[in-house]
Amino acid sequence: MIFATLAHAQQTLREIKVSGLERLEPATVSSYMNLEPGQPLTQEAIDGALRDLFQTGLFADVKVRAESGVMTVFVKENPIINQIAFEGNRRIDDDELLSEIAIRPRQVFSRTKVQAAVTRLSQLYNRQGRFSVDIEPKIIKLDQNRINLVFEVSEGEITKVRSIKFIGNERFSDAALREELSTKETRWYRFITADDRYDPDRLAFDQELIRRFYLREGYADFNIISVNSELSRNNKDFFITITLDEGERYKFGNINIDSKISNFDSSVLQPEITFETGAWYNAENVQETTTKMTNKLGDLQYAFVNVRPVPYKNEANKTIDIALEINESPRVFVERININGNVRTLDKVVRREIELIEGDPFNRSKVAESEQNIKDLGYFETVKVEATQGSAPDKSVIDIDVEEKSTGELSVGAGFSTNDGPLADFRIRERNFLGRGQDVLLGATVAGERTEFDFSFTEPYFLNRDLSAGFDLFHITRDLQDESSYDQKRTGGALRMGYPLSERWRQTLRYRYEYNEIENVNPAASLYIRAQQGKRTTSAVSQRLSYENVDSTLFPTDGWLGWLDTEYAGVGGDANYVSAKIGTSYFVPVYDDIVFNLLGETGAITGVGGENVQINERFFLGGATLRGFEQAGIGPRDITTTDALGGNYFYRGAAELSFPVFLPKELGVKGHAFSDMGALWDIDETSTLANPFDDNQAIRVSAGVGVSWRSPFGPIRVDFGFPIVSEEYDEEENFRFNFGTRF
Repeated sequence: MIFATLAHAQQTLREIKVSGLERLEPATVSSYMNLEPGQPLTQEAIDGALRDLFQTGLFADVKVRAESGVMTVFVKENPIINQIAFEGNRRIDDDELLSEIAIRPRQVFSRTKVQAAVTRLSQLYNRQGRFSVDIEPKIIKLDQNRINLVFEVSEGEITKVRSIKFIGNERFSDAALREELSTKETRWYRFITADDRYDPDRLAFDQELIRRFYLREGYADFNIISVNSELSRNNKDFFITITLDEGERYKFGNINIDSKISNFDSSVLQPEITFETGAWYNAENVQETTTKMTNKLGDLQYAFVNVRPVPYKNEANKTIDIALEINESPRVFVERININGNVRTLDKVVRREIELIEGDPFNRSKVAESEQNIKDLGYFETVKVEATQGSAPDKSVIDIDVEEKSTGELSVGAGFSTNDGPLADFRIRERNFLGRGQDVLLGATVAGERTEFDFSFTEPYFLNRDLSAGFDLFHITRDLQDESSYDQKRTGGALRMGYPLSERWRQTLRYRYEYNEIENVNPAASLYIRAQQGKRTTSAVSQRLSYENVDSTLFPTDGWLGWLDTEYAGVGGDANYVSAKIGTSYFVPVYDDIVFNLLGETGAITGVGGENVQINERFFLGGATLRGFEQAGIGPRDITTTDALGGNYFYRGAAELSFPVFLPKELGVKGHAFSDMGALWDIDETSTLANPFDDNQAIRVSAGVGVSWRSPFGPIRVDFGFPIVSEEYDEEENFRFNFGTRF
């Protein structure tokens, strides 16, 4: 309450008295009022004093009475907040809620600040999709004009998007338009995502997605008239209605290049145009053309050229003419390269990824490639490369701004596979050791049928050249009792060196020394396995020649991979053999998300100097390499014991079609139809009547279907394979399951 009285007009202020204070001093209150004895005491002055006192937020009530030049101020102080507490909050902890509001303990209580805090906390819950949240502040009075402030929170249920409807869409169905949105209608299978939660910011982004979609389809006049989000009465569901005007559909008309660069032949830019007259208008094609022309001009040393598409709409014949205007720019050279933001990472680690050096002609493609190279290091949260004008019009300065991120990794994983059974995985890795770009890894895997310990070190730029060098140490034990009635133990290390032969080709050289032991051989095992029980050392040199030209290393959809592996063992040690494998994998995008993959591989191994190839050195096929058959399920096999013996020669092929299933694309679920073929044959030993074995070069063929899911817990794949062509002694496997993740 604010109350003021002025007993007599035109008084002169002689004295100020303050009543009702508990914590504050009278002089403090007087200082807030901006009044001094001797000045006229008008109604306007008193009203101003009241306003000033109230705006301090220190008082719950103020009264003023002026009589005979004496102003008496009656105040009731706001209490002090002793403690702030939250009750009923389960989804957001107390510390996070407290950090979002402006009031704190030991501050003066203010109803305005409390209401602002309630609004802010509600917004915080709204961002999590909880629009039915109810927050009620409660005051607990204490002595000495203190209070405890308690926010009672009823979080409510997550508010889902029940339906998304469109009005005005004639060319495209509601379902087709909903596919373009990042906001999704609630469904039972979206329990692992937040896409069906109502988010005003995401809905604003969805409007841009719809606009881009229509502009891709040629609707240049497209306009969103309104977006209405209606909350149900129980505050549990949102109903979204988007009203739009599709407009007319346009085609490309005349396409011209208007160059302002002197003595420049603009015809060299013609191949960069990605659209043609008569095609449906596509705004993304126009932007793509602008980017490609800018990059091409950058390659020709026109660094700061500006390519601007100017559309001319012809409503009569429903065409859009495009004029590609190019402003004049001098040829430019790189004057200086600045690297900023790298606190831990050495400058040379970044600089060696840059395709240009000071003094080189400016090349926009190389600048973009350099930016991608730096991003691919994985050392930085953000990488921003900008070219600015240098000390002269023909000089350019390249500024590289990076923001470092943690490159140390501690991961614990779990999974299951048909081959190895349940598994646990532990890894410690530093990908940028001491800021030098070196990679250090210590890992351990414990599975039902395999145990592995690894340590590796890699220097990616050995001797300051594009030459990777490193070493590996390993200890591996495998339970092969089911396949071949023995256990295997491998302990050793390797030195390796890799270098590029060209942009796509790379070669890696490796020297490996390992101690190999075949142990715990079943007394009833094959004679050919019992004869090889014991210890053996291998000293081998090998190389891998690889080619990579795919759009994604992890999930390729276009391009192909190739490899050639050769190895010679006999540089010391007990083993003496030569082996080789060559293969290729080709990916073709068939339509939208449908991808066809064709793989082929063959290999051979033979003993040197009259030596036989041992079972631990031979090839095995089956399982992941030939679906429909067990691991080591085909090839030479002891007739009596059914033990798999491996083979010296093999070939295999696979054809697989990956396609989306009926579930929404954002779930990452794909279907697969595949057919595998292959053969494995020949061992050095001669079959005896006591232990005869089956061995032939007959081809095996299988076919099947599978489902894969990029789940939040890691990739999961299930395959059902069925042999079509097989031998009587082959071991078949119709079901395969793989799952693994790291936390």
